[in-house]
Amino acid sequence: MEFNFLHVLAFLSVVIVATHAALPSEDYWKSVLPNSPMPKAVKDVLHPAPHWLDDKSTTVGVSKGGVRVNTGRGKPGGTGVYVGRGGVGVHTGKPGSRTNVGIGKGGVSVGTGTRKGKPVYVRVKPGPDPFNYLYAATETQMHDNPNVALFFLEKDLHIGKRMSLRFSKSTNEATFLPRQVADSIPFSSNKLPEILDKFSVNPGSDEAEAIKKTIKECEEKGIKGEEKFCATSLESMVDFSTSKLGKDVEAISTNAETGQKKEYHIVEVNRRPSTKAAVVCHRQEYAYAVFYCHETDTTVAYKVEMVAADGSKAEAVAVCHRDTAAWNPKHLAFQVLKVKPGTVPVCHFLPEDHIVWIPRY
Repeated sequence: MEFNFLHVLAFLSVVIVATHAALPSEDYWKSVLPNSPMPKAVKDVLHPAPHWLDDKSTTVGVSKGGVRVNTGRGKPGGTGVYVGRGGVGVHTGKPGSRTNVGIGKGGVSVGTGTRKGKPVYVRVKPGPDPFNYLYAATETQMHDNPNVALFFLEKDLHIGKRMSLRFSKSTNEATFLPRQVADSIPFSSNKLPEILDKFSVNPGSDEAEAIKKTIKECEEKGIKGEEKFCATSLESMVDFSTSKLGKDVEAISTNAETGQKKEYHIVEVNRRPSTKAAVVCHRQEYAYAVFYCHETDTTVAYKVEMVAADGSKAEAVAVCHRDTAAWNPKHLAFQVLKVKPGTVPVCHFLPEDHIVWIPRY
């Protein structure tokens, strides 16, 4: 599934990076978690690749009125960004086919072509979420889902074990919005028509179904022993995780080559830490970055180092659930592993863009 969403919204972070200043979300992270390095999964959502900053024709000007960035030195097709007291303005593309973005006190407005004030989504197709434990998988979804191979039994997590794995990463390029902006946008089922209108999404489209599905899953009650929360900004993710685990925590994520199935063998297993409490945050499909986070006291996290047959290495994060009694009996994990709910610990590796929060002690 892919949201080709508003690369221009990400220009806010790019502009500030270009001026060697920190994003508000980064400042918040550093103030709350001064001793916790930011994992790659978070950095990727904050900083999309600023490829156009490598262009020698890019100029940045800083003045009392704000920050201005121009690419292409005013040529047709160039990009212009202004950051000032009134918010953020972005203009990209040739006249008549350009995109305009404004981020101000009133929220976010985007225009593409003649559709003023509206972003455009393409090639979005909603799919199953294997990390929602109330979900039941169909036979077709088992064959089509790249996460099938990521489920395993805890007894198999040992040095020398060989596994055939394909690590995945969401194709959704949407980034985190600042908390002030994210909080100004509705996020509830009863506001769905307003949300779809804000983002110019056809109510009968795959994009609309993806948005509806994410909101619905966020509103559902968690399973027994689980406390869940959907973070619509990095600040809210930090707040939820530290409220459950305290501020002496670390956030970890998988670092592996994605897309191709490989034969790996485990060379090191590091349980992180001895406590069973953890908060796991899964990336969702949405117009901007949203993470479904859930905390349980029957979860154990591991860092696992593996080497593939071709010599490539993977530093994977694995999560093992010691109590699965409340899971849907038809969940993907049970069908793959041929076990029943509540009988044995069920583990899975996390995709690159998911995050595990664990206490240091």
